[in-house]
Amino acid sequence: MRPFYYHHIVTLDETSVVGNVYFAHFVHWQGHCRERFLAQHAPGVVSAIQRGDLAIVTVSCSMNYYTECFALDTIDVAMTLRMSTGNRLTMDFEFRRGSDLAARGTQTVACMRRTESGVVPIEIPLELSKSLVAFA
Repeated sequence: MRPFYYHHIVTLDETSVVGNVYFAHFVHWQGHCRERFLAQHAPGVVSAIQRGDLAIVTVSCSMNYYTECFALDTIDVAMTLRMSTGNRLTMDFEFRRGSDLAARGTQTVACMRRTESGVVPIEIPLELSKSLVAFA
């Protein structure tokens, strides 16, 4: 299994008053990683989102934290596809500061389309399915 990597340098505004990274930023970085993946491997999906033809909706996420991170730390976020079923994708994330495992997370998203009566499920776009194969 080959992960997709997103490298993040922690900024001061991502830290708390005591100097460590505020826990919610790890979830935020999951989104950054996911969006960078789309930009690099499924640009047509990004275009579909921008046109309003597709919405990728987070339906669940979880995090486990193991060590603190601080301003100017480089965090390597590794994303892999755990499973794809119906209109949903579940991805696993590992957050490393150097060789230290800082956190692990999981996120499930659903592919949807916005309509006048709300969002409705749609199939996972073919471009996205094909690009995820290498990271499953």
